Amino acid sequence: MQPCVKTVRPPWQGRAIIWLLVVPALAFSCALQPPDERVEEAVTGPKLVVLGTAQDGGFPHAACACVRCEAARLDPSVARLITSIALVDDSAAHRVLVDAGPDIRAQLEILQSAHRERPDRVDRSPVDGVMLTHAHLGHYTGLAFFGFEAVHTTDLPVWCSAPMADYLRGNGPWSQLVRIGNILLQEIEPFKPFEPLPGIEVTAVPVPHRDEYADTFGFLIKGARSTVFYAPDTDSWDHWPRPVTELLEKVDVAILDATFYSADELPGRRAEEIGHPLIAVTMDLLQPLVDSGRLQVWFTHMNHSNPVLGPDPAARNEVERRGFHIAEDGLEFPL
Repeated sequence: MQPCVKTVRPPWQGRAIIWLLVVPALAFSCALQPPDERVEEAVTGPKLVVLGTAQDGGFPHAACACVRCEAARLDPSVARLITSIALVDDSAAHRVLVDAGPDIRAQLEILQSAHRERPDRVDRSPVDGVMLTHAHLGHYTGLAFFGFEAVHTTDLPVWCSAPMADYLRGNGPWSQLVRIGNILLQEIEPFKPFEPLPGIEVTAVPVPHRDEYADTFGFLIKGARSTVFYAPDTDSWDHWPRPVTELLEKVDVAILDATFYSADELPGRRAEEIGHPLIAVTMDLLQPLVDSGRLQVWFTHMNHSNPVLGPDPAARNEVERRGFHIAEDGLEFPL
C-alpha cells in the first residue's frame, strides 16, 4: 500500500487563504501520479490524512532560534504543523479529527476546504467528532476553539478515556465546553472497538506515557483496505506491558512517536530520561517487520531538535535507507 503525498505543506502564520486555492489542486495532482489503484483510492475513498507532524512546541518551535527553526521561519514550506491526523470519507463529507492541538485553526481550514460546496456542512459543524490520545499541550488544547468564543459547536462527540473525560469535566475552560453542550464526551474503553465513522473501526490501546492529568491512548484504525496504528506519544518501548511488535504484526502501517532521533541532540540529559523511544531504537526493534514487507513505519511528532528535519540530510537518509519513512504534513493513507 502506497500513500499519496501532497507536496505543499499546510498553512503557516496566516497563510490559510492560500490553502483554499491550493488544496483542490493537490487532490488533482495526487490523481495524476503514476497508475496505482491504491493511491487513487487514497484520494477518493475513506482515508487517514496527516494534518501535522511536529512535536507540541511546533516547528518552528516556540521561542527557539536554532538553525532548523530559523530556516522554517524563513521558508514556510519547511515548517510543520503540530501533530494531528484526521479520518476522512470524502464521499459523505465525514471527518473526524484525531487530537486537537494549538494549530487547530489551520487544520480545520484544510479539512473544510474540500467541502465548502456542501450546504449542510455549516460553519458551526466543521468536523463530525474528535478522538483524543492524551492531555498534553499539543493534543487537546485546541478543543477550546470549539467553545462559545469561537466555533460554538453543539454536542460535538469527543471520544476519550474515562480519566480524560473526568479531567475535561473537572477543569476549566474545558468544563464549560461540557456544561454548555459544545462537546459531548464519549468515554471509550481500552480494546473495545467503536465506529467514529461508518465502516471505520477504531480500538483504543493503552500507551505508557507521562500521565500527569489523564492516561494515554494509541489508536488502532481499521478500514476495508488497511489497518493503521497511530501512537504519536509513548514512553520507551521497554515500558510497554506487552511487546509492541505483537500489536504491529497485525497492522499495515504504523505512525509512531519520533520525538527524538538520538540522545545526542539534547546535551546534558541522559538517554533514559528522555521518555520517548529514540528513532534509532525504534528502527532496531522493528527492522525485521519492515524488512519482511509486512509493515510500513512512518515517523511523526518530531521535536525541533531532531536532525531528520535538516539541514544535514544524513539522519533522514539513514532512516530511508533502512526502509523507514518520515511522515509529512498532507500524507494520506487509504482505509
